[in-house]
Amino acid sequence: MTEAGFLETTRTAYDARAAEYSALFRDHLADKPLDRAVIDTFADLVRAADAGPIADLGCGPGHYTAYLHARGPAFGIDLSPRMIELARLEHPGIPFETGSMSALDLPGGGVGGVFSHHSIIHTPPGRLPEVFDEFARVLAPGGRLLLSFSATDDPARPAEPYDHAVTRAYRWSTDLISGMLRERGVVETARVVFPGEQDERRGFPRVFLLAGKEADPPRR
Repeated sequence: MTEAGFLETTRTAYDARAAEYSALFRDHLADKPLDRAVIDTFADLVRAADAGPIADLGCGPGHYTAYLHARGPAFGIDLSPRMIELARLEHPGIPFETGSMSALDLPGGGVGGVFSHHSIIHTPPGRLPEVFDEFARVLAPGGRLLLSFSATDDPARPAEPYDHAVTRAYRWSTDLISGMLRERGVVETARVVFPGEQDERRGFPRVFLLAGKEADPPRR
């Protein structure tokens, strides 16, 4: 798969498995109290800043969007039209749109929070900067970002490809991701790392990275 074709490949693959994913992850947070605590903290910080709604980028069937929306205004964007169709059916009253994280149809500084749950994993390393450019662009000064992903075992390794059930995916160096965000004025405030031993399926460390956008981000 070339970098130029990864969006279409990812879109087609998730369209084909949208119903399966919607059923599989409908109650995904029910037995994850630490995940809920991190997400609740993020939602509280966004609400306190009062800088706009939360954008769930790569929202899939919208289950996390609905969880966030119960704590303040939120909406979802996903590459897969079928995922968005299911999200609208299951969560009426919440806005959902199709779109790419690397070219968001959102105004600059228009959201108070960006939530991206394992949504960057299919992005080839060479395309990740443009995704983070968009995250930083749409996030309001003082806004918050909560990013989750599978991490590399060796922090010195920037990215490591692996076989995903849907399509090719990558796990990332947490320090690399934090540094890329900082370059864009979105500065890490906390990270929660779940050891790989807790991942019965693949044994990958899992990370929540919380960051905030500076009032005057640096120019690059």
